[in-house]
Amino acid sequence: MLHIKSFTFNPFQENTYLLYDDAGEATLIDPGCYEVAEQLELLDFITDKKLKVTQLINTHCHVDHVLGNAWAKKTFGIPLGIHPNEVPVLKSVEIYGPNYGFNTYQSTEADYFLSVEEKLKVGKETLTMLFVPGHSPGHLVFYHSQSHQAIVGDTIFRGSIGRTDLPGGIHQLLLSKIKSELLTLPEETVLFPGHGPSTTVKFEKANNPFVGKSAVS
Repeated sequence: MLHIKSFTFNPFQENTYLLYDDAGEATLIDPGCYEVAEQLELLDFITDKKLKVTQLINTHCHVDHVLGNAWAKKTFGIPLGIHPNEVPVLKSVEIYGPNYGFNTYQSTEADYFLSVEEKLKVGKETLTMLFVPGHSPGHLVFYHSQSHQAIVGDTIFRGSIGRTDLPGGIHQLLLSKIKSELLTLPEETVLFPGHGPSTTVKFEKANNPFVGKSAVS
């Protein structure tokens, strides 16, 4: 069984996700923990559940999703995986991060690259990787078909979509990829976004003003 635990960190109210199987093998996705108190909150949960964190993944590499990358790599001794298109996005954080008040941000590089031709293994659980650019050039989504759950980052939110006015953002591409990659998933699929509450494919198809039934083509 795949378990998903969410944490909300940093001033951007970013959702960090910890995925783990019944044996306690875990994958950390988008660690936004910047303050020590946030890092301890995450660490306390991992310790309490006796989890073994084996890998670190970024759906994409905007500042609010990578603030805890260096800390996580050092604390758990794990490698960082990203899509290759996100390399310049990750690199740029050390330049603009201080503009948002993140003066002690520690930069780090990816240890390997993710490909949609591969699967993401979380212990004995297997997730499909979906390529959904538009918010950022190499944005990935992770879908667990057995439980109909997906970690969608900043592609789609409850009643909204990710912003596309940042470098590498392409509005029409994001709309197209959401429709082809996400809204074609089973309607009962629960979508866990990078900000805000979870939602479902069914709800977004019916209500999302950008990509739902009422969206203007």
